Amino acid sequence: MTRPTGPHGPRLRERLGDSLFARVAGPEGPATRARIHGTPGPRWFGPDRPIRRVHGDASMFIGGLSALLLQSLHPLAMAAVSAHSGFRGDPWGRLQRTSTFLAVTTYGTADSAQEACDRVRAVHERVRGVTGEGTPYHASDPRLLGWVHLAETDSFLRAHQRYGVRPLSDDDGDAYVADTARVAVALGVPDPPTNRAELAARLTAYRGELRATPEARATARFLLLDPPVPLVARVPYGVLAANAVSLLPSWAATELGMPRLPVVDGLFVRPLGGAVTSVVRWALAPSRSRLPSPAE
Repeated sequence: MTRPTGPHGPRLRERLGDSLFARVAGPEGPATRARIHGTPGPRWFGPDRPIRRVHGDASMFIGGLSALLLQSLHPLAMAAVSAHSGFRGDPWGRLQRTSTFLAVTTYGTADSAQEACDRVRAVHERVRGVTGEGTPYHASDPRLLGWVHLAETDSFLRAHQRYGVRPLSDDDGDAYVADTARVAVALGVPDPPTNRAELAARLTAYRGELRATPEARATARFLLLDPPVPLVARVPYGVLAANAVSLLPSWAATELGMPRLPVVDGLFVRPLGGAVTSVVRWALAPSRSRLPSPAE
């Protein structure tokens, strides 16, 4: 996909970047961005840490969507999200809150990162209920917190390695998992994995608990087939959505009723995903007049 050039290129880039940033960061995005990056103080992660590279890349658009699909396969986690998150009524608000949390914990001061985790833990403590099958759930359950963390970490890393501008080395991949463990502990996850081998083993250990409930399939339809995006954005969003499915482990795609065709994946889906991600990266690249966005 060719990036626009010529005299109108910079203007188009600015408009597209501002529009994407507003969707992801919300109306307070510029102020939040300035506060995150401009507040002095020690950080959890220095500028050379892999978590900054992964969370600052446009591949997160695909990784985040894939993570939501994968997370939905735990019936208790899906029940909690369906009953308490309000993602259908305010999907952009939820995206903006998640984006801000990732930005604060990745780039913000240590105090701000800890405060963000404490707020999330307070919310989780209040989220409890019973599934339609009569099974109780509590969002602070370490087992559920662990699953959400594993699915996010695996999906973000998979997306970066496939679509990121600079895929991580094996050592940096392990370091990324260790970085995310720092945040997971602050959120209440006991003994999170600290390298890719541990991450893979933990994901496998959850396999017997995972299945596609009616709520999970409804969520997948909402995210993939009926997204709350303007008509003009449906095609590029559809490309991102197709790549989010392509990124899933094959068993997860099958559970959600989304079988994949390897030939179509290789010839069309992945190349288009790389192209759209490249355009998003181009649009959101920081200029001299802007601080990096919360996703950078």
